[in-house]
Amino acid sequence: MQVADKTVVIAGLGVSGTSLAQVLAERGAHVIGVDERKSEADVHSFDQIDWDGVDYVMTSPVFNPRTPFILEAQRRGIPVMSEVEFAWRLRVNNERTGKPAPWIGITGTNGKTSTTEMTSEMLTACGMDAPTAGNIASGDMSMSLSRCATNPHHDVLCVELSSFQLHFTDSLELDCAAITNIADDHLDWHGGRENYAADKSKVFQHAKRAIVYNAQDATVSELAKCAQTAAGCRKIGFTLAVPQAGEIGIEDGWITDRSGVSSGTIGERVKLAPITDFTHLMEPNGTLYPHLVADALTALALVLGLGADAEMALNALKAFKPGGHRIETVAEARVEGGSIRFVDDSKATNGHAAHASLSSFPDKSVVWIAGGLAKGSRFEQLVHDQAKTIKAAVIIGKDQEPMRDAFLSQAPDIPVTFIDSSDNATVMDRAVEACGQYAEAGDVVLMAPACASMDQFKSYADRGNKFAAAAKTWSEVHGLQ
Repeated sequence: MQVADKTVVIAGLGVSGTSLAQVLAERGAHVIGVDERKSEADVHSFDQIDWDGVDYVMTSPVFNPRTPFILEAQRRGIPVMSEVEFAWRLRVNNERTGKPAPWIGITGTNGKTSTTEMTSEMLTACGMDAPTAGNIASGDMSMSLSRCATNPHHDVLCVELSSFQLHFTDSLELDCAAITNIADDHLDWHGGRENYAADKSKVFQHAKRAIVYNAQDATVSELAKCAQTAAGCRKIGFTLAVPQAGEIGIEDGWITDRSGVSSGTIGERVKLAPITDFTHLMEPNGTLYPHLVADALTALALVLGLGADAEMALNALKAFKPGGHRIETVAEARVEGGSIRFVDDSKATNGHAAHASLSSFPDKSVVWIAGGLAKGSRFEQLVHDQAKTIKAAVIIGKDQEPMRDAFLSQAPDIPVTFIDSSDNATVMDRAVEACGQYAEAGDVVLMAPACASMDQFKSYADRGNKFAAAAKTWSEVHGLQ
């Protein structure tokens, strides 16, 4: 992509926008940064743009496709693209191979970050320079996707892709791609579930080596079936059940490949490793975390699809530790008869993720902290399905009615405490204190809120950190010494 002397409007000067602005300027482009909240922006309103001189627009996920400046640019025939699209078009050759580094793209409603991190860890263990990039949280400008794509040292990029980014991305031809799952999320931004799924499906189109899909998700399986991939591209399903031909899954306590990606032929059973070797995928009592197992299978299929060494990849996967705020025990209080564990899954920001998290624990063992910014979601099905697991619930957030309605209609016998939302600074301390009134030896206090965090916290990470601090304080005050 030649951008010298071209004029590019950058809509939103977060990490991605600022990084791309620098990359474009280094290549001779004239950049106009627009951000009403940043003093360093060139202009602070799209009304100040002279559209007659604009060649391209990069838009941030903050702006949905119906935002007036996007519609105006499209009306004028000006290409509107994500940072992902720019990075793909601007990528440079790897210094060792003389070709652009392959990209592995991971998308889905949940599990993207863990899968991306596992993929990077395994490829790094196999001797590749394989950073994570894209939607994955990082404040490091040097690791933005546009910087990674234009760095000749990287051997492969492990790219987390959001549906927002994919909407304005059309040129990708990934070496390997995965869709972890699809559930209702961000439907207001996309204008419906069908549009949301269609944007996710872009990762599969024109993929070269392997696409990896959730064989237990009918929507994802159909997208994989219909995907127009390059000749010879494998289609690998992953499942938590016994794998069928073309799939990788769990059989007789082993991670088992029947896709042919590790060795052998499609349908042939290849036992890769006992699932008990992967301690980070299970509870202390040996119960598997189903969503983390799914992420691990996805990542393993991706790296094997790229051609990585199976033994080295498996060893790296065994040593992998999930990132913060993903099913992480942050405190444990010794009490009469045993202990109470406090588990942070603040990254469970929608009902699908919370369902997976709750499914990891025994019946009536969870005191659940839920609630926050509901984003228009309903939780009746979630509460109905997980009533067997939930012993009690403590509801935070400024948007508590959806949770109140769900418990009243689906599980009226479960005790619920609603935390006054007027004081953000103390909300988590009060929530944990309320949980302590319900929790007994053997129970888990689980924060998997099923909602976004921005109503009372800076981010899901801030929410998780405050939960961890409150849990540790409660454990010190109330636990046996």
